[in-house]
Amino acid sequence: MRLLLLFIVVPIVELAVIGRVSDAIGFPWTVAILFIDSLIGAVLVKREGRRAWDAFRTALAKGRWPGDEVAQGALVLVGGALLVTPGFVTDLAGLAAVLPPTRRLLAGQVRRRMRSGPVSVLAGAADPRGPVPEEGSVYDVEVVSVEPDDHPPPGTAGELGPPE
Repeated sequence: MRLLLLFIVVPIVELAVIGRVSDAIGFPWTVAILFIDSLIGAVLVKREGRRAWDAFRTALAKGRWPGDEVAQGALVLVGGALLVTPGFVTDLAGLAAVLPPTRRLLAGQVRRRMRSGPVSVLAGAADPRGPVPEEGSVYDVEVVSVEPDDHPPPGTAGELGPPE
């Protein structure tokens, strides 16, 4: 429901802001600013996306879990989508998600939210698979090795052709 409300409210707010800016500086200048804004956003996303990808690869090369890098990369993607969407409000939100200082702050908030428990962004419900284990949890497991048969029984998937 919240997501649906967002898809209704954001365009209305964007239209109102664009109308106000257009009244203040004129329609041609408003369109020009929105166009230039989208171009600058695309260049910024390309640069920051490359940096996020490089940080991800560096973390993997060092054998470190790239959780923060994944969060920052996702924020660059979301910010990029917001930056190329026409509008001033979405551009501000997109800049916050793309620029490194604010992106680090947002990634920290995402990380804290993920640690506090299961998160379902769309439904707002708990994860149906159960609670997320805390860091440092110890599990008692048994490893079982399964070897394929040389001759599978008739009528099984290991046999060529349709089952009888």
